[in-house]
Amino acid sequence: MSNSSLHITGGKDLPGFHNMLGYRQVSWEEDEAVIELEIQADHLNLGGVIHGGVLTSLLDIVMAEAGTYCPYPGRMRKAITLSLTTTFTGQCTGGVIRVTGRKRAGGSRIFNSTGEVHDEQGNLLAIGEGTFRIRSGSEKPEGVPV
Repeated sequence: MSNSSLHITGGKDLPGFHNMLGYRQVSWEEDEAVIELEIQADHLNLGGVIHGGVLTSLLDIVMAEAGTYCPYPGRMRKAITLSLTTTFTGQCTGGVIRVTGRKRAGGSRIFNSTGEVHDEQGNLLAIGEGTFRIRSGSEKPEGVPV
């Protein structure tokens, strides 16, 4: 796990499903987040290409992050997914994929984000759009303790 991932989660390993996916936080700032995943055999479907569920999960994570940046160490902001749409546009069997999420609009509690997944050659593998709700306590930039 990269130092940036450890910093973002207050020096602790990512919890549960996030850890199982095995992604690395590349960047996280106001309105944008980027993660990468080195594709492993466990990420592939029966056809030998990255599973759509993995792509959708990564899009969900990065799009929620795009609207919940917290610059305060030891604290975080949380959101829940209200809706999520994924469109698959390509396939990939290995290498590193990059997933970028951008907050596009929103108010004090509800926001919308878009996301893209690209392979190492820059080919678009999937696009996503989601609507998220900021959880109670996470409305302000300082969020809640980790």
